[in-house]
Amino acid sequence: MTSDPRPRAAARRPAPVVRAAAPAHRPVLNVVVRGTAMVPVRRLDLELVARRSGLHPDLVRRFVALGLVDADRDAGGRLWFAPDVPAKLARVQRLRAGLPLNYASLGVVLDLLDRIAELEAALRRANAGSRSDESWI
Repeated sequence: MTSDPRPRAAARRPAPVVRAAAPAHRPVLNVVVRGTAMVPVRRLDLELVARRSGLHPDLVRRFVALGLVDADRDAGGRLWFAPDVPAKLARVQRLRAGLPLNYASLGVVLDLLDRIAELEAALRRANAGSRSDESWI
């Protein structure tokens, strides 16, 4: 008697039952904590600012020279920035993309926008005690 490699009809397994898809689960978030202390950053170097803002370090240096962002120099001549500088650089890039102005003239626009923000904050503080609904801000 020869053995037939094909399974017999009775011995075949039934076709799998198709079920509705299970609800999608959220992916597991793996958090890796490195051996560094969780201390607020007081200043950022040029390379880190360039990496966080997505700009070339030479362009960041140019923004410093134009006065669009502030930086401090150490004894070795390296530039150091405040932690909020990447956000300011993003603001400069958005204004540059939205307005047909060069970087030098964007400094005037940034100064005006900062002055408007200061005046609006002062107006809000002055109107904070009043209950009038006539505020236009």
